[in-house]
Amino acid sequence: MNIAIRNPVPRREEGSVQVALDPNLRIEGAKVFAVYGKGGIGKSTTSSNLSVAFSKLGKRVLQIGCDPKHDSTFTLTKRLAPTVIDALEAVNFHSEELRPEDFVVPGYNGVLCVEAGGPPAGTGCGGYVVGQTVKLLKEHHLLEDTDVVVFDVLGDVVCGGFASPLQHADRGLIVTANDFDSIFAMNRIVAAIQAKAKNYGVRIGGVIANRSAATNEIDRFNAATGLRRLAHFPDLDVVRRSRLKKATLFEMEETPELRAVTDEYMRLAESLWSGVEPCAATPMKDRDLFEFLGFD
Repeated sequence: MNIAIRNPVPRREEGSVQVALDPNLRIEGAKVFAVYGKGGIGKSTTSSNLSVAFSKLGKRVLQIGCDPKHDSTFTLTKRLAPTVIDALEAVNFHSEELRPEDFVVPGYNGVLCVEAGGPPAGTGCGGYVVGQTVKLLKEHHLLEDTDVVVFDVLGDVVCGGFASPLQHADRGLIVTANDFDSIFAMNRIVAAIQAKAKNYGVRIGGVIANRSAATNEIDRFNAATGLRRLAHFPDLDVVRRSRLKKATLFEMEETPELRAVTDEYMRLAESLWSGVEPCAATPMKDRDLFEFLGFD
């Protein structure tokens, strides 16, 4: 009697302890961006407003939040959306019983929103959650009618689970402020993207300066490592107020200051849609970075 092996040993990535991506889970047809950066740097604000900017260009946009807090899309949906993990648990992980409305929430200006969620603390890997999310989206043919996918990824890269959206992405975007901790995190993210680029099509798209009046240290680091700055969003009170109002910046009362920010988001979306050349960046060793960023 032949017994089928349901879970064969997966192929490992070259030079890595990470499991290679199942070819059946590749996202095809859409342009895919993965947004990374230090925890609390404003990735969700950046991702959500960038998603709106893409939608205002007439693109069909899907934003996927990859954080157990599942708050990536709340300014788009005006609420905390149910997570993929919650939806799967409700049907005892029989995914065939789910409907798209169980885990996809329409957001502002037609942006479709998905919150992957995460396993209970200390019990699993975020990479599994991302894989299950993409699998569900493909099973329900939701990616076939999508032009742009934006992954909003939690915090600093410390393991393969956090880096798993890079297996699906065309370009990795790094959000940073003009300070040591943010740039230190950015350096690690550069290393993670370059590691994934050995086996996948992802490349570094560039750097988004956020919550910073100046960009001198960001620009100095970029020049030393081969990165480029794609956009700059200063630390404005209207951004804080938009989060409190559960609104994107495009929904706030317009002022000249706000118009400059939304115009910058539109310019960023246009350049990303047109296609940005990848950065051939080389991350620094930690010791070298500490010396390089020795602020007075």
